Amino acid sequence: MVREIKTNSRMRDCWDALNFVCCFEFWRMAVFWTLALVRSYLELSSRAFFYRIPHFYPRCSPPTLTSISETKAPTRPLCIITGATSGLGAASAHALSREGFYVVLAGRSSHLLSKVDLSCFQSIINFKNAFERWLSNSNMHPSVQVLINNAGIFATSCRFTSEGYDQMMGTNYIGAFALTNLLLPLLRSSPVPSRIVNVTSFTHQCVSCTQVDEETLVGKYFSRSKQYRCAHIYEYSKFCLLLFSYELHRQLYLNDESHKVSVLYVFLNAVDPGFVETNIMREVPSYLSQLALMVIRLLGLLQSPENGVESIVDATLAPPEASGEYFFGGRGRTVNSSELSYDPELAEKLWTSSYKLFMKSQLVSKDVS
Repeated sequence: MVREIKTNSRMRDCWDALNFVCCFEFWRMAVFWTLALVRSYLELSSRAFFYRIPHFYPRCSPPTLTSISETKAPTRPLCIITGATSGLGAASAHALSREGFYVVLAGRSSHLLSKVDLSCFQSIINFKNAFERWLSNSNMHPSVQVLINNAGIFATSCRFTSEGYDQMMGTNYIGAFALTNLLLPLLRSSPVPSRIVNVTSFTHQCVSCTQVDEETLVGKYFSRSKQYRCAHIYEYSKFCLLLFSYELHRQLYLNDESHKVSVLYVFLNAVDPGFVETNIMREVPSYLSQLALMVIRLLGLLQSPENGVESIVDATLAPPEASGEYFFGGRGRTVNSSELSYDPELAEKLWTSSYKLFMKSQLVSKDVS
């Protein structure tokens, strides 16, 4: 009986893998994503070869903050990390804790983390309110020094959030936009320079779509196709996160002299020397994901999350003047993102559309509560 179940399970896995290989999204990932990653490494190598001195930023020691109680010793800077259940999020938490940060772990699991589902606006509101209550009852300074938007998913089937958004768009971009805006007052009130680190992906280079209206952001534009365009939506969600980052940099760092908030962004699964082994591809048929990991391991490009977290730590500990840079490859190095990602008009349009969704979600949340 057990043997028969295992046989059926293997046959089902094989059938799922065959179906996935036959779809265009698989080949887009296999070809376009590989070329995008190679392009980033070539730029990194060319900078070192032609300019001899690669563009990199040193790591600075995290600052200490004065406790709100005069009898208490100075407190550690506070860092919030989303998507801290496992992988890069959990590894970042360990690394930054060793560097001297007080780390708040945010994720879907409520066992060891502060529970927040970034695909649900009400969950984000609940997290923000709970965090503020905890902060007011502590002896720590009532502010946040670092926000790391790391949460992300790769879905192979179409799913919608309670607000009617595509779940991948909701988790990877819309949720990060909402959480960042809700926590901005705490970031602005920091007595030392604060920063936002957005974990994006080299796959953003594959995006050519310049539509950033509300219908596209919630995923309705992509749902017109019979087949779920998982690769397109993942690329687009990470592209939006990057575009949002550049606009945030212009608004908070370049235009706000009184409260400078540094905005930095790093690649997801593309830190030196290559891919990081996480469970983000868990919905890809197991035979294909295992084959991909084996090939990457043979090429010497597969890293553990503990080693692959270097770019996130680099961005978190970089000096404030590094705001607006794109970290890649570890050792404090940076590269350029895609040409389209630097379009300020497109970024402004994205901000406007995203803020409209943000305000609508707030109104719906108030009605529900």
